[in-house]
Amino acid sequence: MKITWYGHAAYKIELKDASILIDPFLTGNPSFPADLSVTDVVEGVTHVILTHGHDDHIGDSIDILKKTGALLTANAEICGWASSKGVENLNPMNSGGSVDLGAFKVALTVAHHSSSTSSDSGITYLGNPHGIIIDAPGEKTFYHMGDTDIFSDMGLINEIYAPKIGVVPIGDRFTMGGKIAALACRRFFEFETILPCHFGSFPIVDQTADLFIAELGDQGNRVNVPVPGVTFEA
Repeated sequence: MKITWYGHAAYKIELKDASILIDPFLTGNPSFPADLSVTDVVEGVTHVILTHGHDDHIGDSIDILKKTGALLTANAEICGWASSKGVENLNPMNSGGSVDLGAFKVALTVAHHSSSTSSDSGITYLGNPHGIIIDAPGEKTFYHMGDTDIFSDMGLINEIYAPKIGVVPIGDRFTMGGKIAALACRRFFEFETILPCHFGSFPIVDQTADLFIAELGDQGNRVNVPVPGVTFEA
């Protein structure tokens, strides 16, 4: 599995037969590498998966989906909204569901947050927020928590899916901060690789993963603080 972070919560997962963009907020993302273009990122993309409907997560999705024909996986409300924008290749889901997409299975988990998009006409509700499980043959199970607070049913998510790679929001204010995110990882999961997200972008969120790593204590060596635009294997 090859993984690339593009800043904020945007990740690309490259599998043998799939290239997946999660929450592709690229245009306007303060952490998006200046030497990359959206065209560079979307080359070969087969799937887009969205955790929720906020603009800093939907990002460039509509344009990417129309350009590439990639399959959109998201909650039913987001898929309906995307359909109204001209997106045709849709895989609507909701909490607890699982779909076999051939190259991988995807499931949506609960997340504690909100979900909407804004426009000149106001705020549009876009269903419940989610986390994402990606289970591909021969690969470690991947869990993107989405934007969320800590919640005790994280223990059930670990029991059901046993993810070994975890993308964890740590930026505070809108999600868990470093201290609470570290508690979530220590108490509920057995991650082998921990990838922080939702930090170091807008000035209003925490700028580094230092507190998160410190609060993890002897598990801090499991954290890979990725460099935006740099691909690594997990």
